[in-house]
Amino acid sequence: MAFGVFIHRHDSIYDDSPAERYQFPRQYLGRVQACVGGWIIYYEPRKVAETRGYFAVAKVQQVIPDPAAPGMFIAIIEPDSYLDFARPVPFTDANGVVERGVLNEQGRISGRAQAAVRAISPVDFDHILALGLDEHETLLPRVDQPLSGFAEEQTPFTFDQERERLTLITSRLVRDRVFRRVVLRAYDERCAVTGLKLINGGGRAEVAAAHIRPVAAHGPDIVSNGIALSGTAHWMFDRGLISLSDDLDILVSRQANDPDGIRSFINRTGRAYAPMKLRERPHPHFLKWHREHCFKQ
Repeated sequence: MAFGVFIHRHDSIYDDSPAERYQFPRQYLGRVQACVGGWIIYYEPRKVAETRGYFAVAKVQQVIPDPAAPGMFIAIIEPDSYLDFARPVPFTDANGVVERGVLNEQGRISGRAQAAVRAISPVDFDHILALGLDEHETLLPRVDQPLSGFAEEQTPFTFDQERERLTLITSRLVRDRVFRRVVLRAYDERCAVTGLKLINGGGRAEVAAAHIRPVAAHGPDIVSNGIALSGTAHWMFDRGLISLSDDLDILVSRQANDPDGIRSFINRTGRAYAPMKLRERPHPHFLKWHREHCFKQ
């Protein structure tokens, strides 16, 4: 088992869905197969406008031939393993290149930095992971949210052994904490349904980060499966009283006992407030799941 770096860009020509699958040509088959059962880091190239750099971590479950594209293969991502970084990591920082393994003997960036799939050393993996998951929140969660651990003093993510690394990546508390930060940042701490941005005097955000397809149903911790919702909106969304169309129109269930009251609660446009970046907006794949499995039509 090896650690790897998979290059992915949001405007990719490949049939990728980072939290679920990664499509690649035969030339990278050996490198991807070496990562089966292990963890990889997603990287977006520097030449991409507003690049995210190293932006997520995931575990490769298996590799299969792509049934729809001869000569292509698909790396299946293990359910519940994908996690967006709280803080995307640039290719270089004040100390130079973050991934030291791409340097040649002369200390220059080698051609392997251009490879769409490449192995990465455990040292480089741990270093990038620590940078990506380390963040200092300026907004605390509401005191009535179930994730009470968020209110505690945060310490930097540091680890030296494989057991500590795996415990960190798979911890539900850590994953919820990171997911919350990523989603609230995308929505500017504003409720997608009401449009309100409320921060109390203690610096606590009134909104929570909700999974569109819940974790219990193998919904991934990716920003496009998240939405920022205030307490009441979150309750109605989870119970199927409201949902979203693919165009982000807010749908009200005909089974609601007070549909007019719900509509008065929704912002006057009738559409969900959306992140500025298209890649951060709710993905139709997850919205469809919510309408089919949660929404009381």
